[in-house]
Amino acid sequence: MTTTGRVSFVGAGPGAADLITLRGARRIAEADVVIWAPAAVDLECVREHARADAELVDFSRVTPEEITDVYRRAAASRQVVVRLHSGDAATGGGVQEQHDLCVRLGLEVEVVPGVSVVAAAAAKIGRELTLTEASSTVLISPESSELVSEFAALQTTMAATVSGARTGQFVEKLLQGGYSEATPVVVAYKVSQADELIVHTTVGELESVVKQHKLYRSTLFLVGAAVKASTRRVSASATTSVDEPLRAARPTRWSRRAASRIATRVDEPIPTSAPAPATAPVAEPNPAWTAVEEIQQSVRKPAEEPAPKPKLVVVAAEKPKPPTVRASTATPKKRPTARKPKRTAGN
Repeated sequence: MTTTGRVSFVGAGPGAADLITLRGARRIAEADVVIWAPAAVDLECVREHARADAELVDFSRVTPEEITDVYRRAAASRQVVVRLHSGDAATGGGVQEQHDLCVRLGLEVEVVPGVSVVAAAAAKIGRELTLTEASSTVLISPESSELVSEFAALQTTMAATVSGARTGQFVEKLLQGGYSEATPVVVAYKVSQADELIVHTTVGELESVVKQHKLYRSTLFLVGAAVKASTRRVSASATTSVDEPLRAARPTRWSRRAASRIATRVDEPIPTSAPAPATAPVAEPNPAWTAVEEIQQSVRKPAEEPAPKPKLVVVAAEKPKPPTVRASTATPKKRPTARKPKRTAGN
């Protein structure tokens, strides 16, 4: 527990539960109150790391005044609060206003960066947004910005989150700024989630594509030559390659240290001096590290693990078969009885 209460604004990533940083997972595990919007952040991201007794607040069902009351209560009761934001909390989501409010209330404030939606979308399509030949700059623009046309005049890569209902106005600003109708556009909706949608189109076809897929909520648009779909080539060697045995990773100092910390399941540095007295309190297991350990153990196979020995199969010895007796239906012949010799008078 902190001395004044703490509020952490955590970037939860683009939506998938396993795309949150370790620091973000740690903050959720420490929190007394977790504020998040289920439509923007996967519920599993909260269930995986939050304590069983943590208070969960649905941001979409409360008013700004009620959120302020949560901050005031945290300051008075020295509670730890986490406010989850989709993507990267440091680059959007209205964090600045809430950050300044918490500072005025005397709370400790922290912003934990996360994986941005733009980075997740670029990784999904396998394109480098700052490719030198096509673009050396990425402009992140909100849909309401009046500078969209000015940004378009730079002919660089633009990333904009736009409501589906305002796609037509966004396209007009792109055309006014100098983008041609043939300029490549990537439509990225709910990236990394189960119902994600990635569509390659152009500025001229953007509005019709949005209507076709019925994208009424906020959708990410990547505009520029850098996001043009690459042509796939299959080499002859790729089809005739032979599977090679995987080499085991060589353990490093960091990996050994991380494994040691995870084994203890305690989010504190391992003491190197004399052991603590017997009366010292035992640290509680950290749910964040426990979850990470479970994920690692499910996909990791130790290199030093010996190959499984073949099981011995005991086969029972074959018993000798008893001699078979054939029954005969023929009537057995009677053997002639031997006659006793007659006794003579002299015997």
